Amino acid sequence: MSSDAATVAAAVPQGRAPTAWASAELKGRLRRRYAAERRFRLLGLLAFLVAAGFLVFLLATIIAAGWNSFRSTEVRVPVVLDPAVLGVAPGERDPAVLARADHQAAVADSAARAGLPPFVVSDGAWLVVRDRLVANPALLGQTVPMWLTAQSHIDLLAKGAFDTGVAEADRAVSDAEIAAYRALEQQGDLRLVLNRHFLFGTDSVDPELAGIWGALKGSFLVLLVTLALSFPVGVAAAIYLEEFAPKNRWTDLVEVSINNLAAVPSIIFGLLGLAVFLNTLNMPRSAPLVGGLTLALMTLPVIVVSARAAMKAVPPSIRDAALGVGASPVQVVFHHVLPLALPGVLTGTIIGLARALGETAPLLLIGMRAFITSVPQGFTDPATVLPVQVFIWSDNVARGFVEKTSGAIIVLLIFLLLMNSVAIYLRNRTEVRW
Repeated sequence: MSSDAATVAAAVPQGRAPTAWASAELKGRLRRRYAAERRFRLLGLLAFLVAAGFLVFLLATIIAAGWNSFRSTEVRVPVVLDPAVLGVAPGERDPAVLARADHQAAVADSAARAGLPPFVVSDGAWLVVRDRLVANPALLGQTVPMWLTAQSHIDLLAKGAFDTGVAEADRAVSDAEIAAYRALEQQGDLRLVLNRHFLFGTDSVDPELAGIWGALKGSFLVLLVTLALSFPVGVAAAIYLEEFAPKNRWTDLVEVSINNLAAVPSIIFGLLGLAVFLNTLNMPRSAPLVGGLTLALMTLPVIVVSARAAMKAVPPSIRDAALGVGASPVQVVFHHVLPLALPGVLTGTIIGLARALGETAPLLLIGMRAFITSVPQGFTDPATVLPVQVFIWSDNVARGFVEKTSGAIIVLLIFLLLMNSVAIYLRNRTEVRW
């Protein structure tokens, strides 16, 4: 007997026949095993396709409903800049006086002279007239054709948002509005342009004038405060708990508390912010500073937990080698452990800020649901944020706010992607492989 055969024979237990690897039974078992593996792979692929399909459906629905919010309809109106209607003296050239003139009366008078119904031109169209007149006072007393913002129903008709083939009782637009729209369209007095009100304006009771710039800047200011507070405090707390804190029941209690705080519903932090920052410290309501402080409390546990996990993943040999060449414990942490753990720390920060960006409940409790018609200029000015703006518009009964809601969601997603892209780039730049 050869040595290989003797080895195989010795490996087979006494009283048991050697495995017949070429038998039909064993081949059948292998086929069933491979078939089960293929089914598992197919199930995994199916799960991925279902998840991707839901995501694509969601994005397609939002984009289809909201892309029209980036366009607005304008109607051409021969505006008569009559000094008597404007309430200024003939030949007036002072921009301050012209800015205070009655431009709304001029728009209403010009629309009536042109035979336009009162529901065609937006209530905010006088802003265009004011800006043109202030920029060029020589226009006073003349008739100037201007493209003015159309009201919401005319705007939606131009975008094909209404089914005009059904009865008037079954649609939100009247026959008179449809007739006026078709007449203006046949005369070439309507056009679709970039919606500057939506991109660079603030909230408004009129859908055609509502914009997201104020909410977008409010979100940026809130996240700036959140990042400035939660990141350094969270990383410092993680360093102490992981590298320097003694292992006893008190630190165990702190660790359990932090882990529990990471799973606390966000509205609890809103109640905390309401009680501490507003009622106790009397900080300004609806301010990005208060919103950032509240979201920092919510984001802090997530950063602490992820930073501790990232530092724990650094091999102990790195610490031992640094201590062996004479580095102090603080130098070991800041020169070796923290740089290697930084990608994981940034990952936790990305997750925390992404959660903070989409939060609504805690900000509603601290008053950021206010109707803000001005862009915040600082951290203490009244402001709102994009998720709250989406909530406010989605609760509005006006048909024109439907597309504005989807458009604001698109802007929110773009903002989130840009923020995460910057954070991922920084994480990849700091990543060290060993």
